[in-house]
Amino acid sequence: MNEHHQHAWDFIDAPLAYQAFLGGQYANDGLQVKWIAPTDQFLEFGAEVGNGDNFPGSARNKNGVGSGVVYAHTGGDIGASHSWRTGLSYLQTRAQDRDYSQFDRAGNDAQVGFNGTSHVAIADFVWKYAPNGNAQNTNFKLQGEYFWRRETGDFTYDVDGALGLTHTSAYTSRQTGWYLQGVYQFMPYWRAGARYDRLDPGHIDYGANAAFLESPAFHPERYTLMVDYTPSEFSRVRLQWGQSKTQAGVTDNQLFLQYILTLGAHGAHKF
Repeated sequence: MNEHHQHAWDFIDAPLAYQAFLGGQYANDGLQVKWIAPTDQFLEFGAEVGNGDNFPGSARNKNGVGSGVVYAHTGGDIGASHSWRTGLSYLQTRAQDRDYSQFDRAGNDAQVGFNGTSHVAIADFVWKYAPNGNAQNTNFKLQGEYFWRRETGDFTYDVDGALGLTHTSAYTSRQTGWYLQGVYQFMPYWRAGARYDRLDPGHIDYGANAAFLESPAFHPERYTLMVDYTPSEFSRVRLQWGQSKTQAGVTDNQLFLQYILTLGAHGAHKF
């Protein structure tokens, strides 16, 4: 989903895994190279280097390569009505003074910071169905992605010294997340979709900072339904309902009404 513009997403918001591991959508200034093999089976290989300024990295105030990506995709057609693509991606970047707030064992909203290396691996799959290859009247799309992240480095508790307990210790974490969604165009211009996404806090080792911070055990999850109407390639109206459980003991029911208007020439979107 990361290679699609936001206005082309099937839901208003990004899955929880994208928000947690990529800051919503990963973007980077750099250089990309890709190669498509001259085979009947679709095979694509690519690599990227960039400044690594965006989350999960951070601005380092220096020149040079701050992140690297490698990926591979394969796919093809099954008969006239089915097509699919699957792939693997791997991102490595460095974070410097990536600060945020986190509640500690005493209930204080403490400022914490991470300095180290972030590794993110993603497995993705997309399957599309259109009767005899004609998607104008009806079609169906099923897609999902699985995320795995490992971070190692130094973790600082009470970065700003507001609690008078500033302390830096070694840090490691391994966490996962995934989503699965399906979208069905049941008649021209009209679609309906459903999505489920979930995060696994995995294992976090705060080192000596474990005296101040407790490893999370809560699994955030969300259920989402949507229906949209697309009268032309330049506009879309969408109604979306979601039930979000991203905080322990809190259920957040959300209702969105979205209108998208596209102006000017626009290139074709990816598969």
